[in-house]
Amino acid sequence: MAELRVCALYPDLMNIYADRGNLLMLQRRCEWRGIDFAVTAAGLGEAIDPDAHDLFYLGGGQDRDQRLCALDLVQTKRDALHAAADRGAIVLGVCGGYQLLGHRYELGDDEIPGLGLVDLHTVRSADGSRLIGNVAIEVRLDSGATGPPRVLAGFENHGGRTHLGAGEQPLGRVLKGHGNSGSSGTEGVRRGSVIGTYLHGPLLPKNAWFADWLIREACGLTELAPLDDALEAAAHAEALRAAGCR
Repeated sequence: MAELRVCALYPDLMNIYADRGNLLMLQRRCEWRGIDFAVTAAGLGEAIDPDAHDLFYLGGGQDRDQRLCALDLVQTKRDALHAAADRGAIVLGVCGGYQLLGHRYELGDDEIPGLGLVDLHTVRSADGSRLIGNVAIEVRLDSGATGPPRVLAGFENHGGRTHLGAGEQPLGRVLKGHGNSGSSGTEGVRRGSVIGTYLHGPLLPKNAWFADWLIREACGLTELAPLDDALEAAAHAEALRAAGCR
């Protein structure tokens, strides 16, 4: 029987953007299909086994909590997360968690270190302004996909402007909203099994198709049994409407 093994990184500190809702969405959609689901929390000072989990999840937090977790990530978890990504485990960072996937987060004269899983850095706006609002992005997640792109919808609220290195690929193209920097026209990052995005509010209940993609990829499955997704489709349509796409 298939099983999805999730490692929730700092769920007590990095959880301000409905991150528990994202984990619950994965759990329910696994259970409805008869897929075993196990979640393990990894907090400050706790080492992680790169081979014991299929998906590593890092949510968003306040600046103080983000700083604490960033230092701990570098000291106790960075090598393991690099090893996990190298073997193809999903590493998903949302909002503050997305910023920590890169090299650093610059806050004026201060700097928060990152994991270096992807080539990006984030700079807090000099005037303190934030990029806030409903957002929709166009994505192609499967290599060689020839069909129409899919759309992810959510909410963004970030003071940081994230800049991707020349060799990195964004997660998607901004249809509505601000995205990584407010001017790049791109949102998030995707390098192999490492994915970062500013979309929350929460991300997965608004995009059930993306939750299923994560389950399928993390479990190494070619397909998933269909579900009655009338409510999920309505939630996705409402998120698109809120972003101005419908």
